[in-house]
Amino acid sequence: MKCIILAAGYATRLYPLTENFPKPLLKVGDKAILDWLIDDIEPMIDEFIVVSNHKFAQIFEDWAKSRSGNITIIDDGTVSNDTRLGAVKDIQLVVNKADIEDDCLVMAGDNLLDFSLAKFVEFAKNKDTACVMCHPEDRLEALRKTAVITMDDDHKITSYEEKPADPKGNHAVPPFYFYKADDLKLIQSALDAGCGYDAPGSFAAWLSTQKTMHAFVMPGKRYDIGDVASYENVKAVFKK
Repeated sequence: MKCIILAAGYATRLYPLTENFPKPLLKVGDKAILDWLIDDIEPMIDEFIVVSNHKFAQIFEDWAKSRSGNITIIDDGTVSNDTRLGAVKDIQLVVNKADIEDDCLVMAGDNLLDFSLAKFVEFAKNKDTACVMCHPEDRLEALRKTAVITMDDDHKITSYEEKPADPKGNHAVPPFYFYKADDLKLIQSALDAGCGYDAPGSFAAWLSTQKTMHAFVMPGKRYDIGDVASYENVKAVFKK
């Protein structure tokens, strides 16, 4: 199994910290955000593929050389927030350029978890379908800014919406996905059908209309590092 890490954003809300440095490599405690994610699941992943923008690609290359493990950096060629490809097209770029024929864990490189992703991977393997992670969210304002699903008693997804004005349910979906190898071959079909390409969950939402998918309810908390305040909060939490 391979892991695609989406790290091609420009993190403008974290300026000046990320004006010349990638957010996924900011330190939390004694190591970078990406190191926290990779160290957690390294034994179960054959290769980590980090997709970067051109501006930060060399910084990621230097980071990859500084640690052990099979890590590949792919440069998506963009140089500014205005020219970024978008998360779905970045996934497609990796699948095509790395010639991926494996099941894949796909995740954003700027989030931290207080539980092991191994639980999610085990769940997905048992279901043998594409899967997402989710968590209960009762704030309407928050639901309107994220992907929202409903599911049945077997965790099968029954509806999936990106940033709905009127959410059908209250389970929010953070950017952590498990895709079967055949699922990833459908990205171009999704784009041709009008799938959004900026938000990573757009492909998962489209795929849920084509195939059976399941949702894993997170047993802990996810920390989204979106701005300076949230970054300082995460550093305080993981310092404990």
